[in-house]
Amino acid sequence: MSKKKRELVAQGKTQIDETDLFERVSAIIETRKYNAGAYANREITLMYWEVGHHINSVILDGGRAAYGKKILPTLSAKLVAKYGKSFSERNLYRMVLFAARFTDLKILPTLSAKLSWSHFLELLPLKSAEAQQYYAEECARRNYGVQELRRQIKRKDFERREIANTELSPESVVPLNIFKDPYLLDVFGLKDNYLEADLETAILADIEAFILEFGNGFAFMERQKRMILDGDDVVLDLLFYHRILRRLVAIELKLGRFKAAYFGQMALYLKWLDRYERQPGEEPPIGLILCAGANREKIEMLELDKAGIAVAEYWTAMPPKAEFEKKFEKSSHMRKSV
Repeated sequence: MSKKKRELVAQGKTQIDETDLFERVSAIIETRKYNAGAYANREITLMYWEVGHHINSVILDGGRAAYGKKILPTLSAKLVAKYGKSFSERNLYRMVLFAARFTDLKILPTLSAKLSWSHFLELLPLKSAEAQQYYAEECARRNYGVQELRRQIKRKDFERREIANTELSPESVVPLNIFKDPYLLDVFGLKDNYLEADLETAILADIEAFILEFGNGFAFMERQKRMILDGDDVVLDLLFYHRILRRLVAIELKLGRFKAAYFGQMALYLKWLDRYERQPGEEPPIGLILCAGANREKIEMLELDKAGIAVAEYWTAMPPKAEFEKKFEKSSHMRKSV
């Protein structure tokens, strides 16, 4: 409110907008309540970590694990009597595991400001420290609720990113961690014998779900991007922009397995985008060929990633767990052999 308006209000010469006043005061209250809740959540989570860390360092380390198994029930009983069920024996064990798994004190306060204790409980069963860190950071960055975090873990989001990374050579132009392999497009409910146009239409009908599956930073730009070369029209299926990497991302959808001819087609699209669509300050465009199946030996020999092109499979239905594990195990062997 301006000084003049305050003077008029004091003199009773103008009316106060009560609706506006209520909304502004409500906004102040909601903001402070949210900040207070976030602060309380962070302090509770850090308290659990500190309790677990202390138990680890004082009781369980130094070959006294057997003693710890005996003392934890006694300690829990006393804590429950004084502070409630949050300090049950089971929860004390979780706190010990929490402190053992999340050891980086530089990022823990930041994560605990965004993630609740319930989020961390979903992360503790994961075997890989890298997977725990990935899901924690993604959850904080994208404001996942516990249910969405559980969904991402179930859909093997981390493992699919790792598989895609192993397909990249040391000379790759495609950045790490930008694509996954395979992509799960089961949310679109595609039936047998669908066409490329059906897949494209399904994606555009629920672009939010598609971007959620693709990852952080993607923004949809255009469908059926037309390019004129020597008087002929060529058409790119989907064009995205990656805000974090500051570069265009071309996506081609293909039925069936990868074919070598797709390489030349995508390379042509990227050259055109680089010449006519790339803006000052942007990085060169990159491309993704999304196929129902991928011929890995052929892709490796063509060295597509050196030209800024990645290839990934898409699955229109959730596969058996064993199929995921087999693919991830193969990528793990590839990482160790490099």
